Amino acid sequence: MSAAFLLLAMSVTLVTVTPAAADPLGDCTATKGAIVAVDFGPFAGKVERGCDTTPTTGYELLHEAGFTTEGTQHDGPAFICRIGLGSGTQYPTTGQESCVLTPPATAYWSYWIASPGQSKWTYSQYGAMDRKPKDGDVDAWVFGGTDIGGTTGMPTFTPDDVRAGGGGGSPDPGGTPTAAPGEIDVAAAAGWVAGTLKDGERVVDDGADTANYLLTTEAAYALAAADTDSANLDKIAAFLAAHADDYAYAAGKDQAPDATAAARLALVAEVTEGDPHHFGGHDLIADLLNNVCTAGPESGTFDPGCTAKGDFRNASYGDGQALALLAVLRAGAEPPAATVERLTLLQCDDGGVTGILIRPGEYCEGDPATTGLVALALHEAGGQDAAVAKAGTYLKKAQREDGAYPGYTGSTAGSVHATAYAAQALRALDDTAQADAAVSWLSREQLDGGGFGFEEAATDPALYATGPAVLAGADTDLARLTTKKPDPTDPPTTDPPTTEPPTTEPPTTEPPTTDPTLPAGEGPDLKKGVAYLTSAANLEQGQYYGDGTGRADFGLTIDGAYALAATGLNNDKLRGIVDFLDKGGKDPGGRTLQDWTRTGTKYALGGSIGKAALLAETVGRDPRSFGGKDLIAALNKAVCTAPSTAPDRGCAAKGAYTYAPSVFSQSLAIMAQVRAGEKTAAQEPIAYLESLQHGSGAWPSLIPATDDSDVDSTAIAAMALDLAGDEKAGKAVDKALGWIAGKQLPDGGFPGAAGNSVNSAALAVQGLSLDAKRYAAQIARARKFLAGQQNTDGGFNVAKEGQRGSNLRASTQAVGGATGISFGTLERSLTGTTEQPTPSPSSSTPLIVTPDDSSGGTGGIVDTDGGGSGGGALASTGVQVGALVGFAALLAGAGWRVVVVARRRASAGGRI
Repeated sequence: MSAAFLLLAMSVTLVTVTPAAADPLGDCTATKGAIVAVDFGPFAGKVERGCDTTPTTGYELLHEAGFTTEGTQHDGPAFICRIGLGSGTQYPTTGQESCVLTPPATAYWSYWIASPGQSKWTYSQYGAMDRKPKDGDVDAWVFGGTDIGGTTGMPTFTPDDVRAGGGGGSPDPGGTPTAAPGEIDVAAAAGWVAGTLKDGERVVDDGADTANYLLTTEAAYALAAADTDSANLDKIAAFLAAHADDYAYAAGKDQAPDATAAARLALVAEVTEGDPHHFGGHDLIADLLNNVCTAGPESGTFDPGCTAKGDFRNASYGDGQALALLAVLRAGAEPPAATVERLTLLQCDDGGVTGILIRPGEYCEGDPATTGLVALALHEAGGQDAAVAKAGTYLKKAQREDGAYPGYTGSTAGSVHATAYAAQALRALDDTAQADAAVSWLSREQLDGGGFGFEEAATDPALYATGPAVLAGADTDLARLTTKKPDPTDPPTTDPPTTEPPTTEPPTTEPPTTDPTLPAGEGPDLKKGVAYLTSAANLEQGQYYGDGTGRADFGLTIDGAYALAATGLNNDKLRGIVDFLDKGGKDPGGRTLQDWTRTGTKYALGGSIGKAALLAETVGRDPRSFGGKDLIAALNKAVCTAPSTAPDRGCAAKGAYTYAPSVFSQSLAIMAQVRAGEKTAAQEPIAYLESLQHGSGAWPSLIPATDDSDVDSTAIAAMALDLAGDEKAGKAVDKALGWIAGKQLPDGGFPGAAGNSVNSAALAVQGLSLDAKRYAAQIARARKFLAGQQNTDGGFNVAKEGQRGSNLRASTQAVGGATGISFGTLERSLTGTTEQPTPSPSSSTPLIVTPDDSSGGTGGIVDTDGGGSGGGALASTGVQVGALVGFAALLAGAGWRVVVVARRRASAGGRI
């Protein structure tokens, strides 16, 4: 039967998106519009270019430039499976790829991007539907394969080869912004800052009992910039000195300090005429200099708190490294050359600086705030003129006409903290006109009470934003900020002594955040988390999660059910979800759970079947009769007896499950079989899972296996083997837990796709809880990290860095993971709950809406390290990501290939 006929028989429609009339290629220039290039080389074609003079998203750029696309039956049109030019043939053809399921990572359309001035391609961390191209950008689509890191499979042509006008070199930074003059009311801002202090000495978050030390240092900097005679300054400095151990030496007085915290304390001392060599019983400068990393993980030995040579140990992020360098320089000490060089290695091709402590060859995307701070530190260090000039060019190019700066790539809103940091750096570099324009924009964002919100038009003030804005308004920065009165000129004259106002350079705070509220206690507030998951905006009448277009996301629905089962805080809502899935509830498109699992078809998705069966077992339902199907029989049938041969790619290996995309899928299916008493049937899958473990103890993210090592996948594999329970499995689990513990970051988080990931931290808690006594300290730190990423609405950010705001997918994992309960032992009785109505396609019952995900694909516990709407799908599809797919999360449902690309594609919708 042909693929085309099969699709017809399945009553499935693959949507082909046709283009509008394309803009003439000549209408795009280096400073107007964006270019997209599609390489049809693998299909005996050539590289074709197109233009969009008013780009909105990468997806629209592709279509407005004259190309057509087709999605997959399983993931919808958001996942780009075929591309054609105009009315020509779309590739791959139906004979080459059916586009029923997500294509393999070895043969799909990958998505690459380059900004003005960039000479190298970057694998997009965003899907085409989430990426917002800027004037002068160029996108590329290439058919083939990539590795997890996006370091292979890149275009064979350079960005300059396809740019408007032939490219070459960096475009001019542009003219001076045309912002109207304006000044910040520094006194009013200082008054607001002083009002945030408790007892005039510290900042305490709402709902917390202890001080927020970082914000307390921010308050000190702001008050010093606004009023050198502030009575609160001495009290703040004394308070911080008395709590130096709590803030900077949490690991112990004789241990390496948190470099960012130690640097902030040292800067407080230096700003207020104190001595950083004698502050709170510590020589902060000596402790920083004595804890400079001599090597990173590439050395083959684990050195806690080090990502590369030259790191100040436990700096964690680029801003911490820059603050530590500034503190050392202000103390008159000589910083090791490696610490300065480390900052230069964070600079991207376009001059921007990333906030993540990346290593050479890793994805690099700068932001104005980090770029401003690092430019200031390198300017102070001296000898880095080229890097500083390059950063200055980036800042001038990134500035809007009204003087504002966005907080991150793709954002259209002006950011107060980013604009403030950029203003300080620009003034230090003598780019006065641009600095004045930035301050002018800030002045128009100042609120009536004197404070500043995070972004333009904000109504609630925040200290994270107000602090750097005060420094920018006072024409100063952390390199020269001081309360010391300047000495009179010598010799004295009859004229009034001239005092030099504090010079300028950018202040510094933690990476851009939305000031999440820390809940009381050491872990996240699970009650608030459950309230967020079951709110009317996210869950309607206990039904299902959807993409806002009438397409249910069954994988995410099950993730939500797992979270509710783990907490037991809303069993009625849990019952509603389970009844919907079990009783054949249909979404408005007429799809049921089994349309998602493909049970009973040639495309049965082993991971999805296992995920659904495991939920049935968790709540006491019969997995042999759930959603109208015997899921255990289907799982047993889905165990591969041998690898399939092309063009069939259903089986990756003997012991794998059919169309199981990841270690996550394999592990969930194993747990479902074992819990159903089918341990014998699960022996081959268990053996295959064991064979995928690296010598380090880690597991890769994908099936077939790759050489990456992933926290999420290692945690879920450990849960599966712990349930298996034999001696060999036990040794594998012990090794896995040791590896996970070694990956913990200084702040308690764990690395994921786009940085310090909420999803990874939550799964690490579950994994380490398999030996809770041994790893109690690591679990406590991880739960505290999760608490710090919980927002006031109860939801969680995707990661510590990057786009802010509660994300539903990340929140399901954070809520369930924070309990530490393994999926292998998770149980929740529904006794005492009430049966819920089951919606039909015509029902007016709203879906469980996923505001931040328009996908509707397969769902899964996905490391949404990319944030935003959608995420976690192959980058090419236009379905979001975050970087690479190793973030295991793609759980079940999209074919092993989906995971790999997933992290980068963001989108219009889908998630794996």
